Amino acid sequence: MDSASSRERDRHSRECGRPVTVSIGSPADGSAATPAWTRRPAGLSTAVARELVERIVSGVYPSGSALPTEPSLCETFSVSRTVIRESVKMLQEKGLVRVRQGSGTLVTERDAWNLLDAQVLAATISTDPGSSVLDDLVVTRRLLEADMVFVATGTLDEAGLRQLGALVDLMDTLVTDWPTYMPRDKEFHDLIMKASGNRIARGVVHSLELQAADAAKYVGSPTTSDCVDSNRGHREIFERMAAGDAAGAAAAMQAHITEAWLARRQSDEGTERLAR
Repeated sequence: MDSASSRERDRHSRECGRPVTVSIGSPADGSAATPAWTRRPAGLSTAVARELVERIVSGVYPSGSALPTEPSLCETFSVSRTVIRESVKMLQEKGLVRVRQGSGTLVTERDAWNLLDAQVLAATISTDPGSSVLDDLVVTRRLLEADMVFVATGTLDEAGLRQLGALVDLMDTLVTDWPTYMPRDKEFHDLIMKASGNRIARGVVHSLELQAADAAKYVGSPTTSDCVDSNRGHREIFERMAAGDAAGAAAAMQAHITEAWLARRQSDEGTERLAR
């Protein structure tokens, strides 16, 4: 153990009133496995906050309930009160808890959670039993990208159009190789978003896509046929942009994003959310 970890355990011992032991065994040798949160390469406060995010979002600590007391959390995570307080502050910033005098730290209602926070969004996606969260993500993405392509149709110069067309042609040759096709797909969309000049919308889309990319049910297992259909959508968007048809490009973008998601979606249940 490094000296920083030793100092932290010593401080925990002073603040929580008992010696700290850290179990590092594995199930194979008969000892308890190290909790997952302790193996994460992050500061203690961040690691504890991440674990608490997952417990809150999964319902271990449901909305309206109180978090365990500081001494209890100290004992659970073998850390000091200072670390717990820093972690709770992070939860407040994510909209997951509020601190009330005399009532302790209460878990907020789901409507108060900041779903643009990477940890909250990732935990929400992973605990969603269906596809409603990802459906909402797709609806949000297509609204933003449809607006951006509408603007980009009037701002993208001839060089940019040639680059976009070359990407579409290249993707036609990559439809049998999804791992190679995928980065070019992202490049196509990002070129349009950059051309729109809307850095906030582009940042939101990137944030949503980054978290969703770790969810197997969002990425799916696209086939050659799926890639062919996907690039047909790209070509429609490009041709509308080249013709100066901003409204047509926006409609093509909405259709493309929706159809690509429906091809990857695991079930047809609840698809009415996508009709908005």
